[in-house]
Amino acid sequence: MTATIERPEARGLVDQVMHAVIDHIRGNGLLAGAALPGELAFARDLGVSRAIVREAFRSLTTLGIIDVGNGRRARVSALDDEVLALVLDHAVYTNQVTVQQVFDFRRVVEIRAAGLAAVRRTERESEQISGYIEAMRTDFEHAEKMMEHDIAFHTAIARASRNPMFGMAIGSLRLVLHQTWPVGWRGRRTDAQRHDQILIHEAVAKAIAAQDAVEAERAMDWHFENSIRVLVNVGLN
Repeated sequence: MTATIERPEARGLVDQVMHAVIDHIRGNGLLAGAALPGELAFARDLGVSRAIVREAFRSLTTLGIIDVGNGRRARVSALDDEVLALVLDHAVYTNQVTVQQVFDFRRVVEIRAAGLAAVRRTERESEQISGYIEAMRTDFEHAEKMMEHDIAFHTAIARASRNPMFGMAIGSLRLVLHQTWPVGWRGRRTDAQRHDQILIHEAVAKAIAAQDAVEAERAMDWHFENSIRVLVNVGLN
């Protein structure tokens, strides 16, 4: 199939409209969920065709900056980790980022997130985090379910930190984690080693429940030390 080659001047107009939409959002102090003028209004004000504005809207939607739903006006998007998740997944698949580098990044972010979660979490969030430990025990024989509980556990801690950047960072890694988690699970060759992994998670959850930030960070650091060692032992770096 022959790819369609876009005319440079058309691409330039689309870029100009994209920047104009962003300038409109910032200049008017619009927040997530606020409605934007329609395609026709932007086309008239900028002196371009509606087709150009429509393409700019599509590009901004792909980037997660605006949200265009069927039958309603475009709105300012809320934070969404979907775009970043695809980028990071692509980076790992194409060997631009190594698994070891992903874990180094996670380690820094998640240690701090655990400490903040211990201080800022609500009772409900603490119960939810601890609940994932019980779910891991219940579904110990089902690796796929274990993986989902594990990822949800880390995501819940990041959200409880009350820093949306942490929540977005961990959420954006979920596709990568679906690649690496099964390798780590298989790298723990005995049930005892796998149960130890649950105990390490439980130590983090207990520290958060006790609102002990120092212990929460220490436990999370040990979790990553253990996980990275397993991945290195199976040759994943």
